[in-house]
Amino acid sequence: MNSLRQLRYFVAVAEELHFGRAAERLGIAQPPLSQRIRKLEQDLGARLFDRDSRRVELTEAGQILLVEARDLLARWDRAQRLVGKAHRGEIDALRVGVPPELAGRVLAAMLTAFESRDVRVDLQELTTAEQIRLLADRQLDAGLLQHPVDVVGLELGPEVETPLGVVLPRDSPLATRSALTLADLAGLGLVIFPRAAAPGLYDATLRTCWEHGFRPTRVQHARNPEFVLGMVLSGRGVAFDQGMVAQKEPRVVWRPLTDALSWRLSLAWPAAAPHPLVRELAELIVTVIKGDGASRPAPAQEVAQRPWNVVFGRS
Repeated sequence: MNSLRQLRYFVAVAEELHFGRAAERLGIAQPPLSQRIRKLEQDLGARLFDRDSRRVELTEAGQILLVEARDLLARWDRAQRLVGKAHRGEIDALRVGVPPELAGRVLAAMLTAFESRDVRVDLQELTTAEQIRLLADRQLDAGLLQHPVDVVGLELGPEVETPLGVVLPRDSPLATRSALTLADLAGLGLVIFPRAAAPGLYDATLRTCWEHGFRPTRVQHARNPEFVLGMVLSGRGVAFDQGMVAQKEPRVVWRPLTDALSWRLSLAWPAAAPHPLVRELAELIVTVIKGDGASRPAPAQEVAQRPWNVVFGRS
């Protein structure tokens, strides 16, 4: 705890750039403050301030420590607050990001299953890229990310794999088949989410298409399901989906793909000072999705959604 106190003293001096004002802000005398800063410099083996009778300035080492110290102190303060609330039975709301493609009934099941934990779950519809940024800024407690993705500084829960099918116009010659391969789609365009939403998944999806003989004649970007349907119906391309988009429009059909095309997700959260209930939520998400029909294959002739398969591991 002495190290944390030293860091608080250092941050006060670094922000005030004046030992007298910093001492007043901390409620201590100036000589002990100066001694603490000298001791911190000795411990770190680096000069943190350039100072004379007229000015106090941060050295390069001091500037680096200021960034790190603020982060460490913020995490410690958060950990103290969460531990205190947990001890008193007052857990903060759990802020969770989910991808726009997640089925509505899965979202509802998640919220219903977590109601008994006496904590409010604040779900936010966000792309993987948006979630990564908000997790880094501690504006989210957890995010359901689409893989592959850079998860430096994050912990991952069990992984969920979502097998995909293809959405195409009902009057397409391919609609007469019970199942399709990616190679069957040769000569067609592709409607897919913008790359900025999930760069890793976007690149992996297109790479899989190329490797299995589907090189889209054009790529049309769309996020909103209605926009996806419009592009498919207008002949701009086919779309990959679990079947939910096709349920919205009788003029399109969904067919399973026999190729190994799938999207993978897992709940991620900050490795440092995580919300105390986040691991429980990660396990609950797997349970909810596993109970969503994974053991029952969907009939290929139906415009139904593909079941979710659950696998455990890390990307």
